[in-house]
Amino acid sequence: MDKETTSSTANPESRKLDSAKVRQAHVSGWILLGLAVLAAVVFGAGSEGIATFRLSRPTDPWALPNLSIPAASTNYLIAALLAFLGVRQFLRGNVRWTSLSLGSGLLLAVIAFLVWATAGKGFSLTGMLQATVVGAVPIALGGLAGVLSERVAVVNIAIEGMLLAGAFTGALVGSLLGGVGGLVAAVTVGGLFGFILAALVVTYRADQIIAGVVINLFVLGVTSYVSSQVYSEYRFLNNAPVFAPIRIPVLADLPVIGPVLFQHNLFVYGAIIMVAMATYYLFHTRLGLRARAVGEHPRAADTLGINVYRTRYINVTMAGMVAGFGGAWLTLGSVGRFDENMTNGIGYIGLAAMIFGRWHPVGALMAALIFGFANSLQQKLALLNTPIPSEFLAMAPYIATIVLVAGVVGRARAPAADGQAYVKE
Repeated sequence: MDKETTSSTANPESRKLDSAKVRQAHVSGWILLGLAVLAAVVFGAGSEGIATFRLSRPTDPWALPNLSIPAASTNYLIAALLAFLGVRQFLRGNVRWTSLSLGSGLLLAVIAFLVWATAGKGFSLTGMLQATVVGAVPIALGGLAGVLSERVAVVNIAIEGMLLAGAFTGALVGSLLGGVGGLVAAVTVGGLFGFILAALVVTYRADQIIAGVVINLFVLGVTSYVSSQVYSEYRFLNNAPVFAPIRIPVLADLPVIGPVLFQHNLFVYGAIIMVAMATYYLFHTRLGLRARAVGEHPRAADTLGINVYRTRYINVTMAGMVAGFGGAWLTLGSVGRFDENMTNGIGYIGLAAMIFGRWHPVGALMAALIFGFANSLQQKLALLNTPIPSEFLAMAPYIATIVLVAGVVGRARAPAADGQAYVKE
């Protein structure tokens, strides 16, 4: 009798869940069919000639031949594959493959777009992939800062301000003491703002969103004033050295992979190392388990002897240091100078990467690569003189942000206590 009662009460919930999955699969199917029509009508019919993708550069020791493909035929083939994936989504047995099918479809649509834009021209695929990795660095570090904070249930809207503070400090101190001094100062200042955020939301229990916005506005105001009033007169304070690329022996000479992964400065390697360390810390250490417990159920963690306040202070401060390192990339790893509001929303895109990456360091890195690809794509396509206005190309990273955060490729669950203040009894 108990089993029958349990099954009868569970069945409505199960049917409701199945219905939602089927509905999501059908929506994905319509999206894929729409992409198929776009690939056939616009990218296929509008393509003429051969699309040439350069896989090597003149300076590469081991050169690969160019990849040349017929543009129209390739896009028609992609359209057929998209239509096949779309039809499969209407079959009930393929409901569980919705995310994979939609992700594959979006990738195919991007390839069709690249083939259409490159038809009759040449395009450096290796250069775009290299720019993708470089552009993903500050986003990945911003996303990692968000993961470290929100895993202990502190919403870190202040990532944008921490990145901006790191960029400003790196340029200022780097101009006076050199690159290493600027980097250390940027990480320190980022950690300081992380500590301030922790004090506001943990000790004084200020609203976490408001506290983050206040920090963002404060940093933006101070840096904008100094940039416009001080740097214009004392230019030597805004002329920092840029860290040179570090070539990994042998690996840097590999075709395609070498330039993309093994010819960067320390910020790229540092981002990868930090992601690996954060993953190990959160999921393979006792301290990481305690941090995740604080984010899921702080009351239960407190009863087990975990100091909730201290754990949140440590993680949010570390998040600030990571964001400071990411901000230093904008100046010490890229242009060597600070410009007003040069982060330009990178911190918020980092939060989007954190959400799409399901609050996991590696997931945030993968999402950052998608955003980096969208950014490098609009830069490279502008050089090809495509008929798409440059203003629309500049929207690509933000369109990717909206699509991914909207949950098109799957929903994500935040830590249960995320954003909630804790009061020790």
